[in-house]
Amino acid sequence: MSLTYGAYTACLADRDLPDALDVLKDADLSGAEVNVGGFIPSPHCPVDSLLASATAREDYLGVFEEKGMALTGLNTSGNPTSPLPKEGIKHAHDLRQAIRLAGLLGVTEIVAMSGTPGTDPSAKYPTWVVNPWNGIDMEVLDYQWGVVAPFFTEIDALARDNGVTVCLELHPRNLVFTVPSFERLISKTGATNLRVNMDPSHLFWQQMDPIAAMKRLGGLVGHVHAKDTKIFPGAAYRGVLDTDFTPVPAEAENKTPVAYDYWCSSWPEDPAWRFVALGLGHDVDYWTEFLSVARECNPDMNINIEHEDAAYGNVEGLTIGASTLLAAAAALSA
Repeated sequence: MSLTYGAYTACLADRDLPDALDVLKDADLSGAEVNVGGFIPSPHCPVDSLLASATAREDYLGVFEEKGMALTGLNTSGNPTSPLPKEGIKHAHDLRQAIRLAGLLGVTEIVAMSGTPGTDPSAKYPTWVVNPWNGIDMEVLDYQWGVVAPFFTEIDALARDNGVTVCLELHPRNLVFTVPSFERLISKTGATNLRVNMDPSHLFWQQMDPIAAMKRLGGLVGHVHAKDTKIFPGAAYRGVLDTDFTPVPAEAENKTPVAYDYWCSSWPEDPAWRFVALGLGHDVDYWTEFLSVARECNPDMNINIEHEDAAYGNVEGLTIGASTLLAAAAALSA
């Protein structure tokens, strides 16, 4: 039994799958997680053709075998409970297809998100309730749980039938974005095949403690993203629930899609926080302790770097992250 250290290949979308795996291998990583739907495209996994053909699946897995890499997860992060037809319907379909494909490929872990419904049955847009001090918000939350719980009861059953776990990322702007909200989902659904994808970056900027969260969750941690966050001086006057983002122009290059005709917004020039390459927000000692607790949750945990630091090129940032992760792994084994 041992932890597997890899990376999520979304940051290498400009390369084909063999080249992306070479980048990971050159960084001394041994696992790869690929995107299969949701917010972003899936250049490293032709979902429909793999679902349709056993030969195609055999050939696909052969690419990983040839490179000496393990396929350690499928990612379909999106908003499957959104009221926007071009978002919710598509992302829910992607998640169901990911579960079926994972079962056929022998991949046991899928990364996803709970999503965010609207305020009521007639709502056009998703609504994230941050702090329901106003009683009106409690009615919104009651409606949203009435959407999310039945949906994930269905998803849990599909995952169970296909021998996979669906690991939800505790990501803000989702109904499930904290440990208690995940525990509530389990209580409402009686789920057996839902877990948490422990991505500490989103907990850091909420001023949460990922290590304490993992200790509380224990075996409910099913997958890990190694991703870092740095808090900046702007937090002193912005707080961390900042809305001073700006739209990305339609003609801008390298936009990150989130739904049809929608993209990630531009960050403020002096943000309260931002994602950084692994090790630039928290040092090797921190990540060593983090890995130790992840190992307590599951000695065979798959731990994949997710690189989203815009200050570095994709290969450079991933390499920095791999150096930190493997240094922590070596310290853990010492």
